[in-house]
Amino acid sequence: MEIKLAKNYGFCFGVKRAIEIAENSRDATTIGSLIHNNEEISRLKNNFNVLTSNDINELGDAKKAIIRTHGIIKDDFFKLKNSDIEVIDATCPFVTKPQQIVAEMSGYGYKIVIFGDAKHPEVKGVMSYAGNNPIVIMDVDELKDIAFSQKVAVISQTTRKISEFQKIINYLVENLKEVRVFNTICNATFENQAAADELSLEADVMIVIGGKNSSNTKQLLTISQENCSDSYLIENETELHKEWFTDKKICGITAGASTPDWIIKKIVANIRKISVK
Repeated sequence: MEIKLAKNYGFCFGVKRAIEIAENSRDATTIGSLIHNNEEISRLKNNFNVLTSNDINELGDAKKAIIRTHGIIKDDFFKLKNSDIEVIDATCPFVTKPQQIVAEMSGYGYKIVIFGDAKHPEVKGVMSYAGNNPIVIMDVDELKDIAFSQKVAVISQTTRKISEFQKIINYLVENLKEVRVFNTICNATFENQAAADELSLEADVMIVIGGKNSSNTKQLLTISQENCSDSYLIENETELHKEWFTDKKICGITAGASTPDWIIKKIVANIRKISVK
């Protein structure tokens, strides 16, 4: 069986930056998971004593607090800034940008529409910068029951599919007089999704590596499944099943933006062992 890696996969700029920040901030505590990858979070804890709290109320006696890549809500950010805790901001710059856009456009009186998951920490943080109540949707159909009477500014969670974002833009432009569109989907997301789409057309089994709570990794799985029905999401090599590879000729592999190379290499090595048995 031939094993092929996607042309683009794995760590993005924001995650690489956050990992470097954490490694240089020994004995710090992150607010929420720094990234959505349990294996890497465990490595940072074991090697650098970087701990994880659920929110700022759990920081306790921590001397240093790291803001995760997804950012935190505005009020919590300023509470930290006004405390005695050293604040280390690892928010991805591609996440900071939509925060700034939402603050500016809501200040100009625009109703904010966010394409994304309202339960995701990135979206929660972005929402908190709106001066009015933003509308958060996961699908264009959710817009059809909303009566818009104001000018609208629309952004996207950084890890969503561009094709779905375009449907939302098209609907708003067709039905409203004034729509400001800000494409806030990360370039690394574009590239990883396009590469997964291309490889899954060729492969007869696809392995998607990454955190099961990672938005961008789940998007890669959805794309892979559209082209290759035998597509599986795993976090580590223990989740591999040898029957997945029976009679397969090409195994495609991609990985989410929070997946480090050491995990990918370990999984590839285990697939090689399975395929030669």
